[in-house]
Amino acid sequence: MNYNFFVYIMTNIHKSVLYAGVTNDLQRRVYQHTENSKNNKKTFAGKYNCIYLLYWERYQYIQHAIEREKQIKGWTRAKKIELIKSINPEMNFLNYELE
Repeated sequence: MNYNFFVYIMTNIHKSVLYAGVTNDLQRRVYQHTENSKNNKKTFAGKYNCIYLLYWERYQYIQHAIEREKQIKGWTRAKKIELIKSINPEMNFLNYELE
């Protein structure tokens, strides 16, 4: 079977916070981050308004996606930005490219 799992990086409007996560439905997860920002300030993404998608990678196996997410979370901010800019040089918000 062909499965899709995504590692992604979200930010806030000022790009001052980076949040890395993993999901099996990227469009739904971006929507959930937006709703958390409005209603649930208890989550990291909600508290810091991480509702803008900057980067994502697709994996067939969840184990690989989780390993990659952990790797990215351990990186410095500079290294995360370098990764984002490797596919999104202007660090544009990619939310609408999912539709």
